[in-house]
Amino acid sequence: MLHQKLARFFSSDIGIDLGTANCLVYVKDRGVVLSEPSVVAINKVTGGVLAVGVDAKMMLGRTPGSIAAIRPMKDGVIADINITRHMLRYFIEKAKKYVSPRRRLAKPRIVIAVPTGITEVETSAVQDTATHAGASEVILLEEPMAAAIGIGLPVEDPVGSMIVDIGGGTTEVAIISLAGIVDSRSVRVGGDEMDLAIISNVKRVYNLMIGERTAEDIKITIGNVYPDENGETEMEIKGRDLVSGLPKVVKITSREVRSWLLEPVTSIVEAVRTTLERCPPELCGDLSDHGIFLAGGGALLKGLDKLIAEEMNLNCFVAEDPLLAVARGTGVYLQNIDSFGAGVSPEQ
Repeated sequence: MLHQKLARFFSSDIGIDLGTANCLVYVKDRGVVLSEPSVVAINKVTGGVLAVGVDAKMMLGRTPGSIAAIRPMKDGVIADINITRHMLRYFIEKAKKYVSPRRRLAKPRIVIAVPTGITEVETSAVQDTATHAGASEVILLEEPMAAAIGIGLPVEDPVGSMIVDIGGGTTEVAIISLAGIVDSRSVRVGGDEMDLAIISNVKRVYNLMIGERTAEDIKITIGNVYPDENGETEMEIKGRDLVSGLPKVVKITSREVRSWLLEPVTSIVEAVRTTLERCPPELCGDLSDHGIFLAGGGALLKGLDKLIAEEMNLNCFVAEDPLLAVARGTGVYLQNIDSFGAGVSPEQ
């Protein structure tokens, strides 16, 4: 016991939101110190890593034949173990710069947020990857629990709280009470599916090929899922004409984008509805009083809170700094690990 306490005293505790689109790192006593894209650029000839994070994302869609910009996370879990190891090691080493010198030499204890539907195989992949990247101990925490903790919901109280965490690859919906998940649903739909919907519809309607970064810009700039009281907006986009093969510029409207986002957003709304339908009667009253909370990057999609509130007939709120919710939750969990429990039990 004394040995464990001394090890914890001299080690650095790190929380990681290992997302499909972005990786955020929390360092004990410092808060969220890193927020970078989950992208790695490699040399296809030598296999060497050229860039990670922000620098690698700048290369997406712009690399020569000898370089590949890879996103090693898919649907919230590891798709490429070796590349993810490089990425995690890079972020952990970068995070150590924010750790006090006396704790920098010890291997860190790491909490990683993962989807609720994670399988035993995926659990092993995450744990092995973090261990190879330099962790002394790896603890997995369900993403919706981490998000709920991060935005300050009373997860330990005998009160029902509902969280919808919309990431790049997955949407996690959960009802939480007494420091546990009462019911949850994980759907592999998130920001990436929205981007793909925009890409395919721009191609269908305008015969224009655009990349992931352009699609994301469209979603952020004029994307919405509920009619704006200030009226519709327009945006000029650039891409390659599929007929002539030449560069082309077209104008699109927020009304068009809203129709393009209908399919992925409907999947998210249905996941919320299904979870509510399975909610124990004792907790339904709590949700009527407190409403639904949205976290994750997808929570920033304009009008999503209004759409869910209208569809579910409940108040719906976007968390403050929704992008940081999960990472902050891993940090709070680390500081109160004895009261919260042991973490994830994978699906068999």
